[in-house]
Amino acid sequence: MRAPVRALQSGQGANYARSADARHVRLEAAGFEQRFPLPAHVSNGDEARFPNRLGSYSKGLPHNYLGEVEEPAYQSLLDALDSGDPADFERIVLGDGMPLVNPQAGLAFDLHGPDSHALGLRPAPAFDSGELAAEIAENYWMAIARDVPFSEYRGHPVVEPAAADLSRLQGFRGPREGGRVSAATLFRGVTPGDLAGPYISQFLWRRTPFGAEEVDRRIRTAPPGLDYMTSYLEWLDIQNGAAPASELVMDPVPRYVRSGRDLAVWVRNDVIFQAYLDALLILLDLGIAFDGHHPYRSSRIQRGFGTFGEPHVAAALCAVTTKALKAVWFQKWFVHRRLRPEAFAGRIHNQVSGIASYPIHPDILGSPVLAEVAARTGSYLLPMAYPEGAPLHPAYGAGHATVAGACVTVLKAFFDESAAIPDPVEATPDGLSLQPCAGVELRVGDELNKLASNISLGRDFAGLHWRSDVTESLLLGEEVAIRYLAEERPCFNEAFGGFSLTRFDGTRVTV
Repeated sequence: MRAPVRALQSGQGANYARSADARHVRLEAAGFEQRFPLPAHVSNGDEARFPNRLGSYSKGLPHNYLGEVEEPAYQSLLDALDSGDPADFERIVLGDGMPLVNPQAGLAFDLHGPDSHALGLRPAPAFDSGELAAEIAENYWMAIARDVPFSEYRGHPVVEPAAADLSRLQGFRGPREGGRVSAATLFRGVTPGDLAGPYISQFLWRRTPFGAEEVDRRIRTAPPGLDYMTSYLEWLDIQNGAAPASELVMDPVPRYVRSGRDLAVWVRNDVIFQAYLDALLILLDLGIAFDGHHPYRSSRIQRGFGTFGEPHVAAALCAVTTKALKAVWFQKWFVHRRLRPEAFAGRIHNQVSGIASYPIHPDILGSPVLAEVAARTGSYLLPMAYPEGAPLHPAYGAGHATVAGACVTVLKAFFDESAAIPDPVEATPDGLSLQPCAGVELRVGDELNKLASNISLGRDFAGLHWRSDVTESLLLGEEVAIRYLAEERPCFNEAFGGFSLTRFDGTRVTV
């Protein structure tokens, strides 16, 4: 791509030259994007394969007593998505009135980075697949284990049967040790760094100065033992788009994140790039060096600010967030329309209760987790962490995970991933304090990867997403950020060799 020109003197001719040059940079960026072929955007085919839209997202539309969507309402959704006409979106037939979340975002264009249609996701696991059966089994076990502190997983009477059950499922795609799921790998992500040290990333615990203020890393969480949407009528009302009958009960005592429930509450009302802005502030506070390719790293004369400085990194986090959301919203609404775990659990409840018969894979029907859930709640529904359950947009891909992938990629591009984080800490089991975490060496890149998994899997702990939503969406966000950074590179005047970072699969790349 074109090297930047030197600054021009003022005057009409110079101004015209600069304007023409700026136009050329934009055209080159557009040409860069055209080098990449558009993906095919293939869904898993559930929408056409199964009657009554069993495997498709329909929350917020009217349903029958089985929780199956009314076909005219679903068709009104398809008509709007097919036409793209804003007026057609206002004609979608809703159930009890809760609005759908922003389907038109998937049609938005962007002037920097990849277009929302330019990146793809593999087809989601099918409704009747062993992979989906393993994913819903993990969702159920996550719900049962929500209140177990991560530091007490080893030997816990809930954790051990969960690990054993997931170990037997061939469709399970989470990490294993020696071919088996263990307390050390249970519910963790699959990126390099996810298995190192405590479950929670240092970037969710460390001191976080915010200018003259300081962020208190303790959170308002929810008390243990409270789950929602475990009665069938409540579940059906929520599928129809009714407002929840209650508010989320909160623990009056602030605590450091130490359990799945804490993660679930953290990701309920966060500013969606919040965790990565916090991570940036921590990296700066710790004095972590910029990456070796940084043009001012060895300069005695200049330092970065608007380019290659703290404001540049912060602004890039915001910038890739909007692009990641547009990309994943296109996948959600216009390609996959994947049902949420709470809806699939409703299918399981009706099947096991003898109310209906569905093509559900036997791996989940034979799982001991169903008896465990029924003994606790009186139903086979997925116990949800929030009264409202999942948001009113499809599951695949995951917004939080796509943003996580994009923002963590930006931070890895700017900072030295190999730097050690000094004096690691971990939360006490009650979450009231932090204590030293001895005997582990934690690296910046690994803890950033773990942060992305923590935030993304926090939505799974809440019952909102599937594991494949997380793993695939992290990769989508990563590619959004890489393409964004690639287009930004020719805009700099500095002598710059490119952004160097480690992908989630462990390979190195220079952008």
